[in-house]
Amino acid sequence: LRNDRIIGLILYGDTAEGPQLFQHILSDDDVSEKRSYIFGGAAAGRPSRAVDGMPDEAIVCGCNGVTKGMIVEAIKTKGLFTVDDVKRETKASSSCGGCTAMVEQILESVLGSNFQRARADRGLCACTSYTRDDIIKNIREKGLRSVKEVMETLGWETVGCDRCRPAINYYVSMVWPRDCEDDPTSRLVNERVHGNIQKDGTFSVVPRMYGGATTPEELKRIAEAAERYNVPLVKITGGQRIALIGVDRKDLSGLWREIGMPSGYAYAKALRTVKSCVGSRFCRYGTQDSLELAIRLEKRYEGLWMPAKVKIGVSGCPRNCAESAVKDVGIVGVTGGFEVYVGGCGGIELSGGKLLSTFATDEEVIEVVGAFLQHYREEAHYGERTFKWVERTGIEKVKDAVVNDVESRKRFFMRIEEALGAVRDPWKERLEGLRMT
Repeated sequence: LRNDRIIGLILYGDTAEGPQLFQHILSDDDVSEKRSYIFGGAAAGRPSRAVDGMPDEAIVCGCNGVTKGMIVEAIKTKGLFTVDDVKRETKASSSCGGCTAMVEQILESVLGSNFQRARADRGLCACTSYTRDDIIKNIREKGLRSVKEVMETLGWETVGCDRCRPAINYYVSMVWPRDCEDDPTSRLVNERVHGNIQKDGTFSVVPRMYGGATTPEELKRIAEAAERYNVPLVKITGGQRIALIGVDRKDLSGLWREIGMPSGYAYAKALRTVKSCVGSRFCRYGTQDSLELAIRLEKRYEGLWMPAKVKIGVSGCPRNCAESAVKDVGIVGVTGGFEVYVGGCGGIELSGGKLLSTFATDEEVIEVVGAFLQHYREEAHYGERTFKWVERTGIEKVKDAVVNDVESRKRFFMRIEEALGAVRDPWKERLEGLRMT
């Protein structure tokens, strides 16, 4: 604050008040009468929804310059009920997605109970009235094993869209992991070419390095391949991997062949990385061998399709050097075992992981992580990160399913083991002529 004006702000944790506070900066408002609200939060009588106190001219979507008033008017005049409706009509939340929660609050504020009904009844996308649960039920009961079979059986009147086709493709593979028919045309470009597309149309290549550990021989192969193909940027990623960025599409096969390492799935809705510290093997503070556990977890669960990307962190002590507290699955070494946390996120929305339980052995951790991932695979919406799913489901229900009920945990673990049996490395298959882009 300066002269009763907000001149800058940093929000940590609950960021729901961001747009309203930012509007005070834009408007150069005198906030002397609002200091208790700004610094006191709920105890000072903050609105039940951040949007309730926002003026119509407040910017909700900074990417596209969409105000609250523009969204409210569109909802009222065009009969909008969902975030997708708002995105289509106003462009709000269509870029980075950081304002999606605020758009939902505005919808709820304007529509009231109609918003909740619309959320419960809406179909997977505009192409169908079938919900996620309807589609999965039909896949199971009618033995549907491909996108084509689902769309023909359930009566799609269009060829589908980039929302429903990838979702159906995932749901079919989740229900029938061993004998589904994958549809490459229903995957986005990253998953079709097994690389992450960049803004100039080139791709990034990220080989798998289990637990973030590598060898001189692997480093040599990566370096020689990067030189041979004139890779413009070689970068250490936040997940402790080496990324080769700026690779032409025509060079992807040759580059992968020379590197000779598994795909790190840095482009996919799958397990990305298992970040680790060196743990008790080398660190004087380490209480557990986090590196060994990280490698075991990554080797076990690599390559398995998920509803959204999944990141795991394994820290050898509570100092948390692997940032386990903000991972989809976070594991922290303590005296006598490991604490396992789930539903963390360090992205656009910040969420701390929720404690599942503490386990004494690596084997117990591997089983409960597998059970959690399978529970998430079966119940989450396509594209829904673990922190959203855990919040929607409730951490106590998740605990009951994968910790407290031992038989339930074992059933989930058996099903993920079955699904893992169908996993194949995409680049190995492609180089052997078994998979085409």
